[in-house]
Amino acid sequence: MTRLSGNNSNNMMLLVGTLVAALLIGLALFAVSKKQSTPAAGGEGTFNYASLPYAGQEDAKVSVVVVEDFKCPVCKQFEETVAPQLKTNYVDTGKIKQYSLVWPFLSKNAGLSVDDSKFAAQAGRCVYQERGNDGFNAFKTILFRAQGDERQAWATKERLKELAVNVEGLDQAKFATCLDTDATVAAVDTDTKMAEDNKVSGTPTVFVNGKRVENSMSYDELKKAIDEALQ
Repeated sequence: MTRLSGNNSNNMMLLVGTLVAALLIGLALFAVSKKQSTPAAGGEGTFNYASLPYAGQEDAKVSVVVVEDFKCPVCKQFEETVAPQLKTNYVDTGKIKQYSLVWPFLSKNAGLSVDDSKFAAQAGRCVYQERGNDGFNAFKTILFRAQGDERQAWATKERLKELAVNVEGLDQAKFATCLDTDATVAAVDTDTKMAEDNKVSGTPTVFVNGKRVENSMSYDELKKAIDEALQ
């Protein structure tokens, strides 16, 4: 999971000070790394499902929320390994509705001057606004496939426009205007608050019918949680 970094006496004091400083820096880096790799604790979540894009059938019994940042490399791994199994066994069979909640935190976490995590989230919302669930899910796949280094601001507005060309049926002029005018900032801020209200501390985090799964990267654990919810 990606998570939320003289004299002998004087020489001795300098050495101790250096070691303490190194330790503090190490602890800070560990904290940042932990925010990017440690599973969130279990718990119950509350979501405004009606506001979120999803994949699956309207009458699916179980609701699964996947919280991701488009810049998160572990989320990319989730989309390439775990998500296809969920799609085949649960989404396509009508058993679950798989919702996407985008929580753009990585750019700030990395101290980047450009909040391109948020730009990517805004772009996703722009596509969803125009093309609905199918458009959003197609764009999500495109973004993860094109993902760059999380430590660099690769998801610029210009790059996002280039990628959006690959979304079938998307009005590129409307998309560009939506992104350039920050028309979906409020929606992204609402999604961010929803994630934080549910005490999400890293991505990906998965909730099954509101219950957080301890290890979201384990298909077996997700399967167990979903099968229990289906009973």
